[in-house]
Amino acid sequence: MSEGIQSKVVLITGGGTGLGAETARHLAARGARVAVAGRRKEKLDEVVAEIAKAGGEARAYQLDVVDKKEVKAVVDAVIAGFGKLDVLINNAGLMPIRPMAEVNTDEWDAMIDVNIKGTLYGIAAVLPIFLKKESGHIINLSSVAGVKVFAPGGTVYSGTKFAVRAISEGLRQEVGGKVRVTSIEPGAVESDLKFSTTGTAASTVRDFYKIAIPASAVARAIAYAIEQPADVDINEIVLRPTVQEF
Repeated sequence: MSEGIQSKVVLITGGGTGLGAETARHLAARGARVAVAGRRKEKLDEVVAEIAKAGGEARAYQLDVVDKKEVKAVVDAVIAGFGKLDVLINNAGLMPIRPMAEVNTDEWDAMIDVNIKGTLYGIAAVLPIFLKKESGHIINLSSVAGVKVFAPGGTVYSGTKFAVRAISEGLRQEVGGKVRVTSIEPGAVESDLKFSTTGTAASTVRDFYKIAIPASAVARAIAYAIEQPADVDINEIVLRPTVQEF
């Protein structure tokens, strides 16, 4: 079944690897026209080639979500190339886990810039367009760490993901009559995110991720939110491995 997804144009940030790439492949297989954006152009090109080989349609756009002008330029380029934009998936994210006592403010800055500002810049780029046409769907990737504080080690990361969840809910209340808004809150998912941790907690994080579910599980959840009729807004989806306590 592709109803609700067929022919929609979907822009995915962080679309070159992991969850973003798997979501791109899954939605393209369901008939979506996919734009993947991210910093590593070679990875994006690989995803586009895979989708094209499978008979789908996709294009790659180099993007650093911390640059608001670049985000707007990519959104404009996607609309120019595809003729429209229906769904934005704010997926780009960082997850360096480290006790706050180690005071790594560079990591804090990076998470705030990518996880929060990157999400806001994506919203800022598409919202006027969606409001003007009175349709569109913004999907933000939060985390179970945005539902329950992940500490010790993930305190600042949780702060950024609580922010994404709050922004999603506030945006829904403001524009829900015209634009759909969904917050996705995954638990441990197999992706490159676990490699963001390079400090003292690196081995702990990688051990924890041994229980991770495949990125395809999240891709299916995202597809479920997109495929709903226009008058149905899936506000939040929380999913995690069955054995994950947190």
